[in-house]
Amino acid sequence: MVNTQIIAEPGVPQIVMTREFDAPRDLVFRAYTDPELVVQWMGPRDLTMIIDEYDVRDGGKWRYVSKDAQGNEYGFHGVFHGDPSPDGTVQTFEFEGMPGHVAMDTLVLEERDGRTLVRTISSFQSVEDRDGMVASGMERGVRESDERMEELLAKLQAG
Repeated sequence: MVNTQIIAEPGVPQIVMTREFDAPRDLVFRAYTDPELVVQWMGPRDLTMIIDEYDVRDGGKWRYVSKDAQGNEYGFHGVFHGDPSPDGTVQTFEFEGMPGHVAMDTLVLEERDGRTLVRTISSFQSVEDRDGMVASGMERGVRESDERMEELLAKLQAG
């Protein structure tokens, strides 16, 4: 599975995203938790990310802002729940342009013979919130992020 799969079942307030990367699980986990790496892969290619806070621990807060070429800013924030690990990282996700619409994201990394299957389940408060996320263009952001992640992992492994 090289291509990103995004599934939004009708009537279910969730989005399930999967992608397999040609890298060991510990390296993929590092790319998700090291802010210096996160800014290199997360988000569409045409946006620049600035991380205000990224405290990867139970109760730790995170916030980043993505900027486009015209100077528009898009803020996102959340809180980590439980102790983040390759076996499971749970965090809230909220787009500051739509306050009060909070999703709960669960990330699981599964080692497969030196490769890593990444599964993210985003659970929303309603099907309408989920549909709003889909309509916002999140698919492009997810797919471009995964492409950028693949490139970063290859660079990190090449040394």
